Amino acid sequence: MGNTLAYKILQNHLLEGTLSLGNEITIKMDQTLTQDSTGTMVYLQLEAMNVDKIQTELSVAYIDHNTLQTGFENADDHAFIKSVAQRHGVLFSKPGNGICHQLHLENYGKPGKTLLGSDSHTPTGGGLGMIAIGAGGLDVAMAMAKGTYSLNVPKVINVELTGTLRPWVSAKDVILYVLQKLTVKGGVGKIVEYTGDGVKFLSVTDRATITNMGAELGATTSVFPSDENTLAYLTEQGRPDDYVPLAADADAVYDEILRVNLSELTPLAAMPHSPDNVDSIKNIGNIKIDQVAIGSCTNSSYTDLMKVAAILKGNKIHKDVSLVISPGSSKILSKLAQNGALADMINAGARIIENACGPCIGMGQSPKSGAVSLRTFNRNFKGRSGTLDADVYLVSPETAAISAITGVLTDGMTCGRELPAINSVDFTFNDNFIIYPKGTNKDNTDVEMGPNIKPFPRNTALSDTVSATVVIHAGNNITTDDIMPSDSRLLPYRSNVPHLANYCFEKIDNQFSTRCKEVGSCAIIGGENYGQGSSREHAALAPLYLGVKFVLSKSFARIHRSNLINSGIMPLIFENPADYEDFAIGQKLVIENAKQQIKENVIVVKNLDNGKEYRTLTNFSDLEINMILCGGKINSIKGA
Repeated sequence: MGNTLAYKILQNHLLEGTLSLGNEITIKMDQTLTQDSTGTMVYLQLEAMNVDKIQTELSVAYIDHNTLQTGFENADDHAFIKSVAQRHGVLFSKPGNGICHQLHLENYGKPGKTLLGSDSHTPTGGGLGMIAIGAGGLDVAMAMAKGTYSLNVPKVINVELTGTLRPWVSAKDVILYVLQKLTVKGGVGKIVEYTGDGVKFLSVTDRATITNMGAELGATTSVFPSDENTLAYLTEQGRPDDYVPLAADADAVYDEILRVNLSELTPLAAMPHSPDNVDSIKNIGNIKIDQVAIGSCTNSSYTDLMKVAAILKGNKIHKDVSLVISPGSSKILSKLAQNGALADMINAGARIIENACGPCIGMGQSPKSGAVSLRTFNRNFKGRSGTLDADVYLVSPETAAISAITGVLTDGMTCGRELPAINSVDFTFNDNFIIYPKGTNKDNTDVEMGPNIKPFPRNTALSDTVSATVVIHAGNNITTDDIMPSDSRLLPYRSNVPHLANYCFEKIDNQFSTRCKEVGSCAIIGGENYGQGSSREHAALAPLYLGVKFVLSKSFARIHRSNLINSGIMPLIFENPADYEDFAIGQKLVIENAKQQIKENVIVVKNLDNGKEYRTLTNFSDLEINMILCGGKINSIKGA
């Protein structure tokens, strides 16, 4: 039996363990990336480990999230990240250069390499044939410090593509279809690998759109083969020597198979408020829209924006619609300016905003109250846009552009317009936004730390008796946005956990932080897929700061589970999901003999209010057990 492409790359990087389903392995990590929303924590942790020099082949610190500078906080964070990057040999991408995933695809991604990023959409690199994984900041700091990363070997799903996409149907519609079939928890514990004759009709940027939103499946990562299209893209970027052909063996065996005929797909949209709430635009109907936002790490490529410019050229944005466009990189914006496409967008009535994440993470461009906003982004969680009562739909760039003209959600296949072919272009190398760590090190470069930057919270070693009060009884699919809101009001405080903690769970229960401070030792009860969404470890650090000892849930999203363990918080799973109904806010819980129980597959939680005992599952590896016993990853490393 042959190997999948994913297992081939993992095997090539295997340092410890056996590449067998469920086993814990340690792999060599070639590259890392950080962004500024999570980066301050990463570099505070790197400093805490007292690392002399990073051990990866390449690490890049990107500034793309908190670029709106209405106060000193974001600028101070940027200066801090720049200084630590210089101390440790990390490249620094200045604000304005673009979005981390688009930039990494253009400049640094290489087929067959491994990449760990402190952003959940790091799997974008899978479009180039990388094993690119999103993780919490501490895992990324560790990867820089040691050049390694540990994970449990996932299953591999084969999405077999046949046929070709019809006009007005794009890569965004492919991943929306996969989300519709597999759901936001369908990829947990799995790698999604794309194969089939249809792959050759997808460009690298098409593939990157698909692997980018694999994060919404909960997948460890997603990966495409590296082929002639990969070579063409790398050649356009001036990097043909980085090309390596890669593919699964012809007789590769997969754990699951999903077959997708590209020829049968139609324009789709993810309706409020989840990326898997997908239907055809035809079925949704011509709903009136108020705002259109085009960009993000999902759909801000040169090809995407050239399609948008072609649709907008000679037309006028509907009088009731606001259209904003954010190119993915400075190179793309420069090329659009040179070839006239930027003028076509502006002349149609579009607003061009900075090459950054911007409205995707609630950093500006919040729609009006009760608005319908079409976005080419990857997430449409309630309130993520910055407007709690807005309805956000996720669509392709083609759908977004034609709808901005008509003023209603529009299926391009019915508009009677032809889409012109987009010709490939060669990009001129430009690293004017990159600061290289030349001649700098720990001895000659000081850390620049502003007053908003506070030390990250540290846990203490596990007590033998763990007592906690239930402070929230949350539902299914709780996102990291729900736990730790992300918007223009709070993003400047990503380096200040004590301040952020005051807003923890604010959208669901605005008394959460007050309740935590009153009881001191806390427990969270959650439903299915607790902690889905972003990799931001603030969703673990803020509860840690507030005294959360364990989270008891029906199931966990992969990255958040790891972040909890890294923080010394126990993620426990109901053995009997029906037990979830027995719990309520204010109940007193206790785990006895915790130091021994943590080494077992089952931990018994006693509910002192109803007198019952509940069996919970751990599935902790030896490394995870040690981290929890020590009170988190940093403590386990430092022997604290």
